[in-house]
Amino acid sequence: MGLSYFNLLNQIAEFPTEEFKIENNTLLYHTIPLIDLIKKYGSPLRISYLPKISERIQFAKRIFTDAMKDYHYDADYLYCYCTKSSHFSFIIEEGLKNNIHLETSSEFDMQILKKIYQKKLISKENYIICNGFKKNIYSQHISDFINDGFSRCIPVLDNMNELDFYEARITGEYKVGIRVATTEEPNFSFYSSRLGIRPNAILEYYKNKMKNKNSKGKLFLLHFFINTGVRDSAYYWTELAKFIELYCQMKNVCPELKHINIGGGFPIKTNLKFYFNYAQITHKIIKLIKEICDKHNVPPPHIFTEFGSYTVGESGVTIFSVLEQKLQNDTELWYMIDGSFMTHLPDIWGIDQKFIVLPINNWQNEYKKVNLGGITCDSADFYNSESGNRAEIYLPAIHHNQKMYVGFFNTGAYQDSIGGIGGIHHCLVPCMRHVIINTDATGNISTSLFREEQSSESVLNILGYNG
Repeated sequence: MGLSYFNLLNQIAEFPTEEFKIENNTLLYHTIPLIDLIKKYGSPLRISYLPKISERIQFAKRIFTDAMKDYHYDADYLYCYCTKSSHFSFIIEEGLKNNIHLETSSEFDMQILKKIYQKKLISKENYIICNGFKKNIYSQHISDFINDGFSRCIPVLDNMNELDFYEARITGEYKVGIRVATTEEPNFSFYSSRLGIRPNAILEYYKNKMKNKNSKGKLFLLHFFINTGVRDSAYYWTELAKFIELYCQMKNVCPELKHINIGGGFPIKTNLKFYFNYAQITHKIIKLIKEICDKHNVPPPHIFTEFGSYTVGESGVTIFSVLEQKLQNDTELWYMIDGSFMTHLPDIWGIDQKFIVLPINNWQNEYKKVNLGGITCDSADFYNSESGNRAEIYLPAIHHNQKMYVGFFNTGAYQDSIGGIGGIHHCLVPCMRHVIINTDATGNISTSLFREEQSSESVLNILGYNG
C-alpha cells in the first residue's frame, strides 16, 4: 500500500487546521463528525454552519476598528451584508445578531425586509443600501420605504435618470448615493463597468441635478465597487485612490457628503494553502484613505463595507457520496458522485470557481489522482482541479465495497440562488437536502433539517404533468 491520503495532505498543506481535524479515520468540521450527519440525513447534503457567519462579521469589525484607531481615523465603520449572496432567512437573521446593516439588489429584497421588520429583527435605524440597476417596481418599493419613515434607506443611483423617479414620489428630503463606474481589471472584456455613473460626469451631474435644482435627494455616500473584490494588487490600490480623490473633490462642493461605501468584499478560502492578511490589507485601506483626505484637507469619510461572500461563504458545506469509480483509460480515474456540479455547485460550471475538497472518510487509504464526475449526461459536469495552480485532485482509493464521501467546503455564497431552489434543473437533478448547524450560548451544537430533497411530484407539478 502506498502513502496514505492523510500523510499526503500533511506533506503538501498545514493540517489539521482551525476548521478541520481527523478522528477515527474521518473528518471533523468545527469538531462535528460529518460522517454522523451523513448517517442521519444522507447524501447529497447541503450544510449551513451558522456560527461562522458571526465569527466573520466580528473579525472584520475588529480589524477595521483597530486600523482606524492606529491611524487616528476619526469616523465610523459600518458593516453591510449583501443579501444577494444568500437570501435564506436564517442567514440574514444570524448576521443581524451582530448589529449590521443590509444591502439590497432587487424588489424582492424589499419584500424580504418587510418580513424582517415585522419580526422586529431590524428597525428604522438600520441602514438599507439599495444597489443595482433598478426597474420601476424596485424604485417604487424604495420610495415607499422612505415615505414610511425608513430615513436610512438609501437608493444608490446607477444612472443619471434614476433620481427623477424618487423626486416625483418621495415626500420630503431623503438620502441618496451615487455608484461610481470604475475601470475594469486589464484582462476583463470591457474597459469600464456597465454599472454606475462615469466618474468624470459625477461632479457636473451633482451640480445640475441636485445642488442647483435644490433636489430633495441629499448626497449621502459614494459607492465604490470592483469585481476582483479587495486584493493587494496595483489595480485595486489605483482604483481605490482614484475613488478617494473623487470623494475629496465632491466633498468640497457637497458638505453633506460624509460616507463612502466599499463593495467587492474580502476573499474567502478556496484551498488549504490560502493566505490573505486581512488585518494588514485593512490597515492599508485606512492609511490610503486617510492620507488622501489629509492631503486635500478633507475629514475622512465614514466607511460602509459590503461583504457578501465573505460573510456567508465559509459557512457552507456540500457533501456527495461516490456512487462508483470508473477507469476510462490508463490515466483517467473517475469518481462518479450522487449529485451535479451544474445544479448543486453551479459556480464550478459557470465561472470555474474552486473550493476546498476533502474526503469525509477513508483517510488512511492510499491516495489516487481522480476526476469527479457529476450525475448528469453533460460533458461539462465535472471537477478536476484545485484552486490557484490548477493542481490535480487527489482522494483516497476506494477498496472493494467501501463507501466514500467527498466534501466541498466554503460553498455558502451564491450556489442556491444561481442553481435555483425548487425549480427545474439540468437532467431534472433535484435540489439536495439542506441541514442547519447552530450552537447555543454554552456552545452546544444542534442540527435541524431545513429542507428535504426535492420530490419528483414537485418537478412534475412545475412541468404541468399533475394539472
